[in-house]
Amino acid sequence: MMLKEMRVNAESSQLLNLASFAAVAAKEAGFDHKQTWRIELAVDEACANIIEHAYKGKNGGLITLKIAIEPNKWMQIVVEDQGNGFDPSKIPSVLPVTSLENTRVGGMGVHIIRAIMDEVKFEFKIPYVGNRLTMIKKV
Repeated sequence: MMLKEMRVNAESSQLLNLASFAAVAAKEAGFDHKQTWRIELAVDEACANIIEHAYKGKNGGLITLKIAIEPNKWMQIVVEDQGNGFDPSKIPSVLPVTSLENTRVGGMGVHIIRAIMDEVKFEFKIPYVGNRLTMIKKV
């Protein structure tokens, strides 16, 4: 098993670095181009949500990205922050889009993550950690 870790300031300028870090690991795990792009998208959505909602766009917070891979078997991505938590059960079901005018921008991050990953687990207020999102994708 291979382990990788990255810690950055919770700033939108770091989103590309975080997603690229995950993409490199996904390739090392044996995912094809399409699945690697999806994993990159899930990490981008998770980290963007942390910046926007957990830290409310204020500087000073950190995002830690921990990745474990078992080549050609699975990849586990853990994202940690010390911002405000939320209740994922309160996120409404995705409603069918009837027109672009009726579609609001944003609010799809958790749905995208759940659609891409095989397993998704949210944990909040963990002592000495804060919040943790664990995502698992099987090759």
